[in-house]
Amino acid sequence: MSNAHNASANDHWTATQAYMLSVLCLAVGITAGWLLRGSQSAPATQSAEMAAISAPSMGAQPTPEQMKKMADVQAAPLLDQLKASPDNPDLLTKIGNIYYDTQQYPTAIDFYQKALKLQPGNAGVRTDMATAYWYTGNADTAIQEFNQALTYDPNNANTLFNLGIVKWQGKMDIQGAVASWQKLLDTNPKYENRDKVAQLIAEAQKHSEIKTGTKAKPIPN
Repeated sequence: MSNAHNASANDHWTATQAYMLSVLCLAVGITAGWLLRGSQSAPATQSAEMAAISAPSMGAQPTPEQMKKMADVQAAPLLDQLKASPDNPDLLTKIGNIYYDTQQYPTAIDFYQKALKLQPGNAGVRTDMATAYWYTGNADTAIQEFNQALTYDPNNANTLFNLGIVKWQGKMDIQGAVASWQKLLDTNPKYENRDKVAQLIAEAQKHSEIKTGTKAKPIPN
């Protein structure tokens, strides 16, 4: 998420929300960015030109401008294909994924919306779009889209996982978060991250009495 998006989201947080997120990260070793891809497509791979763009940074985090350039470079051939096939949902999704993976979330949302107009029941793409909304600081729309995805695929593990994260971190809805994660475990017995989800549930339940807007307690050393 860009610094601007971080600032926009954090401006609306209470002290309690900030405290809860810190507890969450300390307890299970995850961050707000650990959300799962809905479409299960591979992250954008670096072309030679993309590698050259990022090489001067010597492994440092690319700037937003560099990330955008990376996305534009990789998306270019797909955009050319799209001119000949503008109603191809797979192409639209692939382009959206490129911009998602390079943190160009508003652009990713635009392409996901176009893909979903053609395939509204694609729960994976809708999950990715919802997650992109979350990364732009729009928790309400993210939750709405996760719920819409679940109308098409009620037991989608990635959707349920991400919905739980956003309900907790974005809305301090601990009961709703736990319900999403518990449904994930109940309906996906072979889910590979069961232990992590169980940790999330246990940690959330410890703080079930904390109300939004109450004064935060210091985090123990």
